[in-house]
Amino acid sequence: MRSRLKSLILAVPFVVAGLLPARAEVVRIATEGAYAPYNFKDSSGKLVGFEIDLAAELCKRAGLTCEVQEQAWDGIVPSLLANKFDAIMAAMNITDKREAVIAFSRPYVKTPIRFVTTKNGVGAAHTASLPAITMEEVDPTETAEIKSLAKLVSGKTIGVQASTSHEWFVKEYMKDSSIKSYDTMDNMILDLVAGRIDVGYTSTAFLAPIHKKTPGLVEFGPPMTGGLLGKGVAVGTRKESTELREKFSKAIGAMVADGSLSALATKWFGVDISAK
Repeated sequence: MRSRLKSLILAVPFVVAGLLPARAEVVRIATEGAYAPYNFKDSSGKLVGFEIDLAAELCKRAGLTCEVQEQAWDGIVPSLLANKFDAIMAAMNITDKREAVIAFSRPYVKTPIRFVTTKNGVGAAHTASLPAITMEEVDPTETAEIKSLAKLVSGKTIGVQASTSHEWFVKEYMKDSSIKSYDTMDNMILDLVAGRIDVGYTSTAFLAPIHKKTPGLVEFGPPMTGGLLGKGVAVGTRKESTELREKFSKAIGAMVADGSLSALATKWFGVDISAK
């Protein structure tokens, strides 16, 4: 009798456990943590920024339990492919090169790329506002503005972040310049201010807060989008993660529709750069 009673008692926890709802699977989202205002760390070391807030809202709307974790930029795609993370939200543009290995949600923002220099540096005399250039609409090798830029920075050193669409663009169209690639854009800005490079090439959204912290920097050349520079910033996933990617796309669409994505972009960037 005791043996039978003991067996029943031991069985109870397993029966109860079987009745409990399964613990929600955590979606691990990788971000760089060094690209303000998209993603960065505050004075306490906490991850903050536009994409941190956006990830929280997208996961809430998609019914997902998510954790955003820091990952160095140069290892972010390999880490995704190695199943260390399930998604990437790190100011990553959709490009043909990246789409060969991973897949993307619909874009959530789209920002122009420009050259930046010091107030007395190369290009400082060419800061007049110019019409934006969309690469899908022009041939970069034949476009007067881009040819003029290539001539202006010929023989100069251009700073870019490694493994970015910015790096790919200058390597393709600024062939007479020297290219110096950095692990983070903050390090590129430090070298620019110190005079170790002549110009930088990066997102205007990244430069907006930099101008406030580092007076004396100026942007020049036309704002550029598309082509090698990408189709917009989106959530990156492994190709087989179709369901997860669709959930993110649906949540982004809902935020576009109700205006909350525009509001969040304006909060962090000062202007509405949300992708419509």
